[in-house]
Amino acid sequence: MRILLLGSNGQLGKELERQLSNVGSVAAFPRSSLDITDHAAVKDAVRCVHPDIIVNAAAYTAVDQAENDAQTAFAINAEAVANLAQLAKAGHAWLIHYSTDYLFDGTKPTPYIETDTPNPINVYGASKLAGEQAMVEVDCQHIIFRTTWMIGKDGSNFAKTILRLTTERQELNVISDQIGVPTSPALISKVTIDAIQSIKYDNAWPQGIYHLAPQGVSNWHEIAQTLLSFAEQRHVSLNAHAADIQAIATEEYPTAAQRPLNSQLDTRKLRAQLSFDLPHWKDDFLAVASEIVKGLQTA
Repeated sequence: MRILLLGSNGQLGKELERQLSNVGSVAAFPRSSLDITDHAAVKDAVRCVHPDIIVNAAAYTAVDQAENDAQTAFAINAEAVANLAQLAKAGHAWLIHYSTDYLFDGTKPTPYIETDTPNPINVYGASKLAGEQAMVEVDCQHIIFRTTWMIGKDGSNFAKTILRLTTERQELNVISDQIGVPTSPALISKVTIDAIQSIKYDNAWPQGIYHLAPQGVSNWHEIAQTLLSFAEQRHVSLNAHAADIQAIATEEYPTAAQRPLNSQLDTRKLRAQLSFDLPHWKDDFLAVASEIVKGLQTA
């Protein structure tokens, strides 16, 4: 099985590159080697690799910056995805793509299901929705994984920022009224491989959208406290501790882009297909925290 991986330099892409070799021959391209907005170059790569599956981990994820850079956000998250969908259809390949809870406005009181009507409240969410819609319109063989609050051991993310700030400050303010769960690239990759295995052995999942997140519910404040408690247990030197993190409301921390208050995703559709159980968010997150803390201890 030939797999073309795009965006192999990001948080998710690095993890996918590590794991995808377990299910096929992987041709991995970081952005420095292949910019997915260069449609001709992408077409050449597809022609060269002749993949059975295209895995697109390339994305514009600077949520606040997107408010003033919509053209780039849509070029990467929508127009490039439409091109990939057309190439996948022409080459009879599957396209696996990753999307976001930010498609929703966060006003629903319960977790979102795949058929809920999107209503993005920021440019980033709108650009990701446009990418999804392009894939559906082209009607290539596809799987879209919508996920939440990605935090991994690679790249920059919330957990690394919190740990850095605790070396500079004795007190932190963290938002507590945005609810959802952190999702690790390792879990996303594991689910991706499960889907690819189904394709490989001619038992492909029904194409379409799947919500992907660990089980349970949390908020940014609790996640930060969980991280610092874990770091303390591992004897990491901190100026601020879990008890020093103050809970604040979203309105007290204005950002360029609005965020949905409810980012919960209902994963029943995905769980009906998986060959394994989704972990609780705390177990998934602490596995990542362990890797991040280990990196601090050996730095």
